[in-house]
Amino acid sequence: MPLPDDSARIDMNAVREVSQAISAAHGFIYFVPEAAEEAAKFGVTDRGPAYFAFRSAAMGAVPREVALATFYNFSPRSVEAMTGVWDAASPEQWQAARFATAERALRRVGVKLTDEQIAEARSLIDPVVAGADHAGKALAAGNASVALPADPLVALWQQVTVVREWRGDAHLVVLAANHLGPCDCNVIQAATGRIPTALARATRQWNDEEWAAATARLVARGWLDADGTVTDAGTAAREQIEVETDEHCAALWAPIGATGARRLVSLLAPINEAFTAAGTYDQLR
Repeated sequence: MPLPDDSARIDMNAVREVSQAISAAHGFIYFVPEAAEEAAKFGVTDRGPAYFAFRSAAMGAVPREVALATFYNFSPRSVEAMTGVWDAASPEQWQAARFATAERALRRVGVKLTDEQIAEARSLIDPVVAGADHAGKALAAGNASVALPADPLVALWQQVTVVREWRGDAHLVVLAANHLGPCDCNVIQAATGRIPTALARATRQWNDEEWAAATARLVARGWLDADGTVTDAGTAAREQIEVETDEHCAALWAPIGATGARRLVSLLAPINEAFTAAGTYDQLR
């Protein structure tokens, strides 16, 4: 496929902007009440098992060890919660329930996207998904293999999910290359204000000893002060990881270039705006 004129020198700011927009448009699925309601239909009433089942389903009936490897920043004990989820329902049923969650939630908050805008967004994101190299991108590859649902807005959301997981898979490569382990990356993420510490601890389930050991490692690197406060070096190092992830992702956006990427940012904005207005993320404040 011939590349657009600006693809070879795509503005890295555009890569960051579209990555943030993709993440924002995807993320509601982890916080809406419809997810718990759909999981409860399978007899799964705890958030942890439901989360792992919904997110892993695209990869098939994988054991928890595979989920741990692909999700990276969760503790082994947290992933043990998914034991039995494939007995409760098949991956195909969990995937269908995930789509039902998305459709119900998108309808409830009243996302303001016209049919024409959805079609335009698909015209931009579809070639990105089609042209993606999934080598080493397990979650993205799994999601790319899922048949798109009939609802146009949910189908757009699933394409967004593929790209979101692609960047996530790339991010794990960068974390590993920077010798930032699964607990360590949570600690620096919390220290830099990218995730509330309480949320990271509750969902990833690293215990006090593990959290303290990760903190000590980051102190030894000069990224944190002894009290766990992030240093200037730590802030710069964490930003450099994002820069390296952006660089890894630059080729992903070659099919539409910076202009197309920024147009996609605009088209996806109403999704995050609707869920934010509905109070979906109030718990994160």
